[in-house]
Amino acid sequence: MPSPYRTLFGAPGSKGFSIAGFVGRVPLSMMGIGVVTMVSQLTGRYGLAGALSATIALSAAVAGPQVSRLVDQYGQRRVLRPATLISLAAAALLLCAAHYGWPDWVLFAACVGIGCVPSVGAMIRARWAALYRGTPQLHTAYSFESVVDEVCFIIGPIISIGLSTAWFPEAGPLLAACFLAVGVFSLTAQRATEPQPHPRERRGGGTAMRSRGLQVLVATFVATGAIFGAVDVVTVAFAEEEGHKAAASVVLAVYAAGSCVAGMVYGLLHFAGPPERRWLLGVCAMAVSMIPLLLVGNLPFLAVALFVAGLSIAPTMITTMSLIEEHVPRAQLTEGMTWVSTGLAAGVALGSSVAGWVIDAAGARAGYGVPAVAGAAAVAVGFLGFRRLKRPAPGRGGSVEQHSERKERHVA
Repeated sequence: MPSPYRTLFGAPGSKGFSIAGFVGRVPLSMMGIGVVTMVSQLTGRYGLAGALSATIALSAAVAGPQVSRLVDQYGQRRVLRPATLISLAAAALLLCAAHYGWPDWVLFAACVGIGCVPSVGAMIRARWAALYRGTPQLHTAYSFESVVDEVCFIIGPIISIGLSTAWFPEAGPLLAACFLAVGVFSLTAQRATEPQPHPRERRGGGTAMRSRGLQVLVATFVATGAIFGAVDVVTVAFAEEEGHKAAASVVLAVYAAGSCVAGMVYGLLHFAGPPERRWLLGVCAMAVSMIPLLLVGNLPFLAVALFVAGLSIAPTMITTMSLIEEHVPRAQLTEGMTWVSTGLAAGVALGSSVAGWVIDAAGARAGYGVPAVAGAAAVAVGFLGFRRLKRPAPGRGGSVEQHSERKERHVA
């Protein structure tokens, strides 16, 4: 492991909460696709399976920021354990309802409850911020977490689909629930690295979304999420048209691998200057990288184009986390990070739905126009809101880049 990453894990407790965070985060990529696989195998109803998966995503988008807001007020241990128990109970209900053929409304009710699952990635990033706030190591930590996110989305669906098809239909969601329980309860047992809570009376109430800078980031990432959701759906359809539907998982893994590589390299670098410029450049790069997809003629070319497109994802996400630190008061940091994830989730649902309609009407190749349009929308929102990103919020968590500049001037 390169030196900056070795140094990162020199802090006491960092290895422990990182491992727990990885285990607790894998279910994010396992549960939705696991439910689709389970329900389609048990009932053959793909429409129902997709609707249940969308219900989980939308429920998490609504409940996630509220759970994280409570975490900021009362601490991770006091909030995450009850929220996780609700999600686990709902998952158990879903598995029983699917296995025994209970009415559809029970399935949907269970999926709403599963949406109470906490945003483990935001919890881990909050712990890194508590350890390294105002230092260059925080940039490295955010880079590492972006890589972990991509690894989870590479291996999670493979495990979930593989178990449900090779073992029994409920195996994927069942294992996802087990990972969630182990990860969250292991994480919350580590009290030494838990960020200090900020009770409502000390932070003045309100939601993190009152930050004008955060509003720009969330709106942009709704469009960015639409890119991801559309690319997933269209790639599966394109592979099916080419006669190699199973290859879609490999091609999408290459997309995530590009982001992994970029995230690892980006974490080794340290930048001077305002992060909002690099953020806008990253958003533009994501949009431009969608244009070659309109020209794809075969799966190998598609894999290369998606690998190149993936190179802009992790750096943009890493810079986004630095901007959240600048535009959200420290007492609302976890909530602010979760709102960006909520924007992404909403965008994924929108992008996958629109892409499906376009594919049905005009075919898979035309479907790649959806992520191209979503990329253009992300750029437009980014440019329109750029001025807001230049005005950090009072009481913010701190800027990695500003610290780095001060340190360099002091050394000089």
